[in-house]
Amino acid sequence: MKEFDAIIIGSGQAGNPLAKALAKAGWKTAMIEREHIGGTCINTGCTPTKTMIASARAAYIIAHGNVFGIDVESYKVNIDVIRKHKDDIVNQFHDSTYKGLTELDNITLFLGEAIFIDKKKIEVNLDAGGKTLITAKTIFINTGAHTSIPDIKGLHDSTYYTSATIMDLEEVPEHLIILGGGYIGLEFGQMYKRFGSKVTIIEPSDRILKKEDNDITDAITKFLKEEGIELITQGHATSITCKQAKEVTVTLNTPAGEKALTGSHLLIAAGRTPNTKALQTNLTGVNLDDHGHVVVNEKLETSCPGIYALGDVKGGPQFTHIAYNDYVIVSKNLLHEGNESTHNRVVPYCMFTDPQLGRVGITEAEARKKNMNIKVATLPMKYVARAIESRNTTGMMKVIIDVETSQLIGAAVLGEIGGEIMTILQVAMIGKITYHQLRYMVFAHPLYAEAINNLFMQFDDK
Repeated sequence: MKEFDAIIIGSGQAGNPLAKALAKAGWKTAMIEREHIGGTCINTGCTPTKTMIASARAAYIIAHGNVFGIDVESYKVNIDVIRKHKDDIVNQFHDSTYKGLTELDNITLFLGEAIFIDKKKIEVNLDAGGKTLITAKTIFINTGAHTSIPDIKGLHDSTYYTSATIMDLEEVPEHLIILGGGYIGLEFGQMYKRFGSKVTIIEPSDRILKKEDNDITDAITKFLKEEGIELITQGHATSITCKQAKEVTVTLNTPAGEKALTGSHLLIAAGRTPNTKALQTNLTGVNLDDHGHVVVNEKLETSCPGIYALGDVKGGPQFTHIAYNDYVIVSKNLLHEGNESTHNRVVPYCMFTDPQLGRVGITEAEARKKNMNIKVATLPMKYVARAIESRNTTGMMKVIIDVETSQLIGAAVLGEIGGEIMTILQVAMIGKITYHQLRYMVFAHPLYAEAINNLFMQFDDK
C-alpha cells in the first residue's frame, strides 16, 4: 500500500491544475487517469470541436462570398486536412498537459482504472498490467462524464457515433441524423451541414434548447432552418435499424404519427452520464443522486469527509470553466485557509453555433416563474451598426434587470462574438454595475459592445 497526501482521480480541467497546486505546496500527490491526460475538454470536447467548427465557418464564408462582393466559383472541403489540423492541436495541448504533470517531483502518475476498496483506499488496475494499492487522507473525484446512450430498440446493434468519435470520421456524412437538440447536437449539426452533409436533428421536447427563453430558441431555430437543417421536435425514437454500412433508419413517434428516417450516419447527443459506476463509491459512504452524480456541499466535499468531487461528475452545469473554478475553490480552501464556495456562483456559458449564444444569469422565464420584479429589453442584431457593416445581422441581445436594484440579473447574446459581449455583461453583474451606468458608459466605436448603450436605452421609456 503506497501512501500519499492526496489522490486525484481524473486529469481533467479541475484535476490537472489541482495536482500541480498540491505538488507545489509540498503534498505528495497521486494522479490516476484511465483514458486521456487532460480530460474531455482538450481531447474529445472543446478543443477538437471548436477547431473543426472554425473550418466549417470558413467553408460557410467562402460559400457566401458573393454577399461580400467576393465571387468564388467553387471550393472543396478536405476533411483529411481538417482532421489533421484538429489532431495536431489536440496533441499539442495533450503533450503540454502531460509534461506539466510529470515534471513535478511530488506528482506520481498512474495510468489505469481507479476502484475504491475502502473509504480512503484505492486499487488501480494499471493499463500496463497488474494492480497497485494506494491510500490518502484527501481524495478528489474528477472523473467527468460520457455520452448517455438511450435505451432504444436496435441501437446497440447499430453503428452510431458520439461527440467523441464522430470527429474521427474519414468522410463527410451524406446524411447525418442527430438524436438530441441541445448544445452538442446543434453545434455538430451546423458544422456538418457546412461541410456538405444533409442534417436532420431530432428533439423529443416541443422545442430545441428547452432551458432557454422562447424568443432565443425561436431565433436559433430560424437560422438553422435557413441553412437547410431539418429540425424535428416532439420526435421520440422508438427503434433503430442498421441493415448495412452507411445506412441507418430511425423510427419515430411524432404528433403526426409514426415516421421513419433513413440516413448514412447517426450521432447520439442526448445528454451526459457521470463516470461513477466503475468507482464503486458504495464502499466509501459517498452519496450519489438518482442520475449517478456525486453529491457535494457548497465546499465540494462529499458525504464522506475528506473526499471531494469536481467537474462534471458532480452534476450541475457541465462546463470546463466550472470544473476549473471547482479547482479554485478547493485549492484556496485547503491550501490558503480560504472560505470559498459555490454559493451564488455566476455561471456563464456559450454555445458555439454561428452565430454564438452567450448566456449568463437568470432567464426571463425563470424570473417570471419566481414572480420577480423585472424589466426586459431586447435589441435585434439588425439594428446594431457593426453587425450591419459586417453582414452579421442574425440574432439579438436580451437583458433582464431587477427593478429594485437596477442591476442586471440575466443576459442572452445571440450574435457574432456573442460570448464576448455576454462576458462584458457578466462582469457588470459581478461588479454590481447598474443598467443606468451601462446605458451611458463610453464604448469604443464601432464595436458590437457599443450596442450595449442602445440595448439599455430601451429602459428609458419603461
